Amino acid sequence: MVGRMLTACVLAAAICQVLNAEQHARIQEVYPWRRKGEGVMVRIKRDWIIPPIRVLENSKQVPENLVQIKSDKIFTGEVIYKLEGPGVDQAPKNFFEIDDKTGVIRSKRPLDREKYSSFTLKAFALSTSGERLENPTTIEIVVLDQNDNRPVFTQKQFTGAVSEFSVPGTSVMSVSATDADDPMTDNAFLSYSIIGQESIPANAVTKTMFGINNETGTIYTRDVGLDREVVKTFRLMLQVADMGGMGLTSEGVAIIHVSDINNHAPQFHPSSYSMTAVENRMNYEIGRVNVTDLDDRGTGNWEAKYFISNDPYRNFAVTTDGVTNQGILMAAKPLDYEAQKEHILFLTAENINPLSDKAPNLPVSSAIVVVTVVNENEAPRFREDPIRIVVPESVAPGTLLKSNIAFDPDQSDLRYEISRDPERWLDINRHTGDITARRTFNMRSQHVKNNIYVAVVKVTDVGGVSTTAGVAITLKETNDFPPKLLPRIGTVCRDARRAASSGLVLTAEDDDLPPHAAPFVFEMPDDVSLNWTVIQVNDTHAMLQPLVDLGDGEYAVTLLVSDSGKPTLSSYAQINVTVCLCDSFGDCKSEAGAAFGSGMGIGFIALIVIVASVGLLLLLLLLAVAATSCGRRHPIKKGAGLLVGDSEDDIRDNVLNYDEQGGGEEDENAFNIDLLWNPLDAPLTPPMPYYPVAGVGGKQPIRKDAPHNLPSPAYPRRPPADPTDIEDYIGDGLQAADKDPNVPPYDTALIYDYEGEGSLAGSLSSIASGSSDEDQDYDYLNEWGPRFQKLANMFDPR
Repeated sequence: MVGRMLTACVLAAAICQVLNAEQHARIQEVYPWRRKGEGVMVRIKRDWIIPPIRVLENSKQVPENLVQIKSDKIFTGEVIYKLEGPGVDQAPKNFFEIDDKTGVIRSKRPLDREKYSSFTLKAFALSTSGERLENPTTIEIVVLDQNDNRPVFTQKQFTGAVSEFSVPGTSVMSVSATDADDPMTDNAFLSYSIIGQESIPANAVTKTMFGINNETGTIYTRDVGLDREVVKTFRLMLQVADMGGMGLTSEGVAIIHVSDINNHAPQFHPSSYSMTAVENRMNYEIGRVNVTDLDDRGTGNWEAKYFISNDPYRNFAVTTDGVTNQGILMAAKPLDYEAQKEHILFLTAENINPLSDKAPNLPVSSAIVVVTVVNENEAPRFREDPIRIVVPESVAPGTLLKSNIAFDPDQSDLRYEISRDPERWLDINRHTGDITARRTFNMRSQHVKNNIYVAVVKVTDVGGVSTTAGVAITLKETNDFPPKLLPRIGTVCRDARRAASSGLVLTAEDDDLPPHAAPFVFEMPDDVSLNWTVIQVNDTHAMLQPLVDLGDGEYAVTLLVSDSGKPTLSSYAQINVTVCLCDSFGDCKSEAGAAFGSGMGIGFIALIVIVASVGLLLLLLLLAVAATSCGRRHPIKKGAGLLVGDSEDDIRDNVLNYDEQGGGEEDENAFNIDLLWNPLDAPLTPPMPYYPVAGVGGKQPIRKDAPHNLPSPAYPRRPPADPTDIEDYIGDGLQAADKDPNVPPYDTALIYDYEGEGSLAGSLSSIASGSSDEDQDYDYLNEWGPRFQKLANMFDPR
């Protein structure tokens, strides 16, 4: 620690001496030397120059003194040293500190070069009063790297390929790794190596077949003998190490596939064949020849093509079976037994891809095929091959597609069968050969290519001679589906009719294929065209617009859309349109209507409204019944209103209800009370007007408290729903009666259409007897008790 401080001081002193000896232009001079007067010199103030301080990362000796700084200015006061910058008072903080009295800079905690490789700080020398004694100087702290990071491969598994029989040194692939340590040191100097090799299948190759460049990571072939037929894949275990291979290590995997080259020619096995062919037949399979090839199956290096070297008249042809790679010998022309009974053919084979120059130098494989022509009865013959049929795709099952497809020169009976029908769409009559549709066709089947479906039929005569022919069925698209209008809901701005480009854009979809789909025609029924119109935009789209100004709300618009098929198919569709006020973006300002219309149609909304209305009515009815029953169960308390309850002489307890108000009533005690109108038993509409019972020709009493011959006021027409409102109801009626000069009081006796005969109660004419109202005496009303006191006061002559 002391040595470092002394070294810094000595270095500073040496630098000052060198600077004094150099020219002034070599450093920045704040106050250059100059004369003030005779014999007086002023010291030049120079900047501090401190070389970078190097600190090893991950140091365990913390805190650790790094350097000591001092001011070379001579003064008598105390010097205070300050330090600031990243690592001190700026992020990242608390890595360094300085002793403000001694100027010793020390580290407070271990450093990590991978996070912070260097720090640039500013040092200050101040007096006790805060005055700068020196210009601030820059202190550079460099963090030295340690090998504390292991190299890592950039991939968990590397994959490459190399052709078989590649020469040594052939580049296969490259691998790479990274190291977080300082790339300028050996800590990040990587070295690659292969530490293991496995072959698939296992142990097929024991020698080391691959090498790797330890600096670049390039994998290359190291030895000869890569043969895909022996080993198809190699698995290499890799290792990368830093410090040039002497430091930390990591492992990885590389998979190398050996790709095939055409190093094997096809070989006939066996090399000679004997076959028979029936005369007068062509384009049928006579027999097959076999070849073997060790190259990759299913590729051009494996697939063979065959040639016939001695067939000048081209009577035969050989095709390749793509699955088995066999050669199929066919009769290209009808053979004639009388002309030539036997044909000897020389066949050769080669691959689709050219043979590699690394293949063994072997002669071309060949085979001899002896074809013996059989003199048999003439084979059945198809009238055409292939049998061409044109039919609509929607043909009904059982429809006859083709008849009379073959004949036999020997006039023998024939048997028909379908030998290939992948979709099982066809039926054939075994005896007549009539081909019928088993079910409707589907042009979207994977076996339909360019609208053509291919099948194979076979016909055999009584001698067992058969012939096959292809059936090429051309399917014609039919118009099976009407177009469907889209969308079924939408929004139209209120001012859409003023903007030609505004409205609801419509389209249609059709499950048919052209030409039975687009172009579509959009039309509107006459009864809807008064308020709406539809404008054709192109072959597939149209625009719905209102013709008149419509209010905000939901509208059901019916449209007709037709396709271009023959015959044309159409469909009606109802569109639920929400008309609303739109903003500048064309969206509804209020989303209530659109949200409601987007979830259901107009009919469904109406249904909901009806159900809700019925439910509300039922609820109101239940409430009315409950209120009525409640009112009947709870009479009005005494003194609570016009009618007094809970009294022994409550008139409502004595009121008798009769279906017919005629003669013969036997209850004389309740007779007079029965003639009074009881509001609780009144009909929904009170009878108007009310007259006292005066007998035939009786005179109505005249009101004393109101003028005569004035128009009658309006009476309440409906009774209250709540029994507790009876007092208000009777009060309103009484007030109207008080102001009506043309009728007697509202609580007078009711008049009945028929009084009956022989009543023991006698006549009631005494109520209004006499020739004038002045002669009538109403004093008896005072004798009826307090319930009729108001009536008595109204007719009191005083």
